[in-house]
Amino acid sequence: MATGQAPFNPVPAMRTYPPAEHPVVVIGPQYLAQYPVDLAVNSDFKVSDINGTLIFQVKSKLLSLHDRRFLKDAAGNTLVHLRQKIRTMHGRWEAFRGESKEKNDMLFTAKKSKLFQSKTELDVFLGNNKGEVPDFKVKEGYSKSSCSILLGDSNTMLAQVHGGHSLAIMPNVDYAFIVALVVVILDMIDADPSGKDYGDAVTTIFDTFIN
Repeated sequence: MATGQAPFNPVPAMRTYPPAEHPVVVIGPQYLAQYPVDLAVNSDFKVSDINGTLIFQVKSKLLSLHDRRFLKDAAGNTLVHLRQKIRTMHGRWEAFRGESKEKNDMLFTAKKSKLFQSKTELDVFLGNNKGEVPDFKVKEGYSKSSCSILLGDSNTMLAQVHGGHSLAIMPNVDYAFIVALVVVILDMIDADPSGKDYGDAVTTIFDTFIN
């Protein structure tokens, strides 16, 4: 070894995020796992685990005033009714339990953090949150199709989306809620004209399961 040469090449440190201290439940405790959950979204928006087992599926209905999607379990039971409010400045989505559209069944709402933004960033409010501080945040990662889902304004990681098709969900986080939120995220990316590199792919996904 030459004099003065370092005995090894240092490896850049990996940034780590603290896990949630308490279980995060939005849709139901039956969707909590004590271990990390990896899910994959295929071209017709069927969501499977690492063994290829169908876990969720999404159906869609397009109306004149609202764009509606339904998150269903593997048996076809509707878990969440997602409704986009078309005539809003921030592209707001509302999520209701089952097929309901009643305010008392609202699970969460999601909207752009800012009216004009260079990167995808969403504020997510639980149905009973009447304030201005979001319960969850979505922040774009290294590309338009990758993002992190965080607890409030903290660095507490709940899930990561990679390439729009791969979901890595932390333990004790409601993975049905994460999938429902990803439906909203993908739609907002598709609606963003700056996301042309990914928009065509998302459009193809949603076009395949429109009823």
